[in-house]
Amino acid sequence: MGQNIILNNQEIKHKITRIAYQIYETFVDEQEIVIGGIASNGFVFAKKIATELEKISTLKVVLCEVYINKQNVNAPITTSLSLDQYENKGLVLVDDVLNSGTTLIYGVKHFLEVPLKKLKTAVLIDRNHKKYPVKADFKGISLSTSLLEHVQVVFEEKGDYAYLS
Repeated sequence: MGQNIILNNQEIKHKITRIAYQIYETFVDEQEIVIGGIASNGFVFAKKIATELEKISTLKVVLCEVYINKQNVNAPITTSLSLDQYENKGLVLVDDVLNSGTTLIYGVKHFLEVPLKKLKTAVLIDRNHKKYPVKADFKGISLSTSLLEHVQVVFEEKGDYAYLS
């Protein structure tokens, strides 16, 4: 099976800008916001959103990398920030692709154990194949795909893209 490009570099940039504006509208009353990206691609996507947010708003943006063992989601979740650095703040949990919802819901569960002002989720691609009742508050694109298809997001210096294989 070949690769079908779903989003090219320019389209991903537009999605990032739109999501950043949506986040800003949601958190406009805040002074500071934490953007928590799920390790590897989710964190890369989170950094891109944070960069755009800093361009368009006066919000102080704090980046947080969230480490979730995707093979064992019951393993302890750790973050690059200490608990007091995101306690009582607005937080957006970010991942690149929302497949079954497992990673995102366990990430949300981790942050629900800490008092937050507001918790939202953002993904670049929502696949609509969820096992759990989790939704993305901000999403770049929704796709109805078969369970046999695989969605991959590639972040590269020469240009980002997402494909279906």
